Amino acid sequence: MVFANDYFYHIYNRGTEKKNIFIQPRDYERFLQIMHYYQYEGPKLRFSLLKKGDLASFNPSPDKKLVEIICYCLMPNHFHFLLKQLKENGVSKFISQISNSYTKYFNTKQDRVGALLQGAFQAVLVTSDEQLIHLSRYIHLNPVASLMVKTAGKYEWSSYKEYTTNLSGPCFKEPVLDLFSSPEDYAKFVSDQADYGTTLEILKHSTLDYDYT
Repeated sequence: MVFANDYFYHIYNRGTEKKNIFIQPRDYERFLQIMHYYQYEGPKLRFSLLKKGDLASFNPSPDKKLVEIICYCLMPNHFHFLLKQLKENGVSKFISQISNSYTKYFNTKQDRVGALLQGAFQAVLVTSDEQLIHLSRYIHLNPVASLMVKTAGKYEWSSYKEYTTNLSGPCFKEPVLDLFSSPEDYAKFVSDQADYGTTLEILKHSTLDYDYT
């Protein structure tokens, strides 16, 4: 797929043989730190070479962003992003850099070698506001659909709380939240289980792989 600036994309990938890529809370935290660091274009040190405290002082200019992270969810054996590309090849660069960096970290920690993720990442172009909001709901409900938690707000490793509370984070929420009257209205939309079938029906036509739940 050729990625175009100012368009939205659903990006997802999972561990080889569907194996877990996140085992401990520290793994999720590391991925989120890498995600923040490589959202911005270089030149800069590899993440693994940063010293303690370097990330806290990392404050690049917003115009260095490769992508806007609209929402995300990190599951034990896969991840989802809803991204808006800002710079040429931004999506590919961002996903490549975070995947390579996290794989090196995970392999070192687990004393393993080889690929961690199952080939090239999957990507779906978002073509309408309707698809955009339903994708955000699908992403935020992934832990609920997988029976890990009863409600999206109980899951720690997604952007849902950024959308529904005052919690700050990496996401640019306006493209989704501007389509609702309030964060509470969005929370009601996400939690409306009776209407979740509509989300799945809409996404069925976007080549989404339903193994990613």
